[in-house]
Amino acid sequence: MSMQDTYEPQTIEAAAQQFWNARGAYTVKEDAGRPKFYCLSMLPYPSGALHMGHVRNYTIGDVISRYQRMTGRNVLQPMGWDAFGLPAENAAIKNNTAPAQWTYANIEHMREQFKALGYAIDWSREFATCRPEYYVHEQRLFTRLFKQGLVYRKNSVVNWDPVDQTVLANEQVVDGRGWRSGALVEKREIPQWFLKITAYADELLRELDHLPGWPESVKTMQRNWIGRSEGLEIDFVVASPLPSGEERARGATGEGSTHDTVTVFTTRPDTLFGVSFISIAAEHPLALKAARSNPALAAFWQNSSTVACPKPNWRPRKSAAWTPACRPSIRSVAKRFRCGWPTSC
Repeated sequence: MSMQDTYEPQTIEAAAQQFWNARGAYTVKEDAGRPKFYCLSMLPYPSGALHMGHVRNYTIGDVISRYQRMTGRNVLQPMGWDAFGLPAENAAIKNNTAPAQWTYANIEHMREQFKALGYAIDWSREFATCRPEYYVHEQRLFTRLFKQGLVYRKNSVVNWDPVDQTVLANEQVVDGRGWRSGALVEKREIPQWFLKITAYADELLRELDHLPGWPESVKTMQRNWIGRSEGLEIDFVVASPLPSGEERARGATGEGSTHDTVTVFTTRPDTLFGVSFISIAAEHPLALKAARSNPALAAFWQNSSTVACPKPNWRPRKSAAWTPACRPSIRSVAKRFRCGWPTSC
């Protein structure tokens, strides 16, 4: 028998895949006598077509799954679709079609592309996050977290994509633009739901030391993400209204004025006596308040902003510094954690 000079994947692989499918090679059944292994790659967004980034990501997961299967484990590698939210709705509007129709048509097409790649996926367990049988569990989990006091709501400055009309994580902002829409990202303060990850920060840090086989670089990254530090919270009471003139003079003496407070966290309270001025971020509420009462400062804000925007949502790119009459007071010994995704702290 002679060997073919060329490899024809459409012919050879299609026959092999048909053989696997007919025998349910990747359909997982319960088997108490075999150790289990679960391999779930990040769910793809049903954008309409696979690209080489998909191929790279899911090939890595497939190699891991096949290796574990060869060692005798009962391997489950499922597939699902991250299909819920405003990006799907906006894409449907752009394509002049209903969101459900657009989403499910993309899923159908991308499913066939995945199957053509020959991945060892159990398609009998396929799901989509936009289906009620999936998100009912998310709603149940959220409700339980809320009842336990582990979910709360407060205002927060976020990365806002004006095209997708959604909040972006820092990792989804590339060179100041939304990773999907390409729009210039804005800073906005809006109400957000938070998960109280800080309640478990100490436990998470302790357990990092007991993870077998984890690269030290990954554990260091996790420690930095949690960002535990100990220090003091110090209240600087500043004159109000800000920043200058007769109002400031009265504020300096505390006569007939109210006072704003800037709370600062520091791990070096011994440097407190060297404080000579306070610098705040442009999006700080006191900066906006000061600009409203001072035309010169308001003009500075407007000129320093690279994107024109009306009051009160100025987005200046610089910070402000001044030396108001202030008296620091050490409020409490505090532990601070810096958390990343999801927006929670």
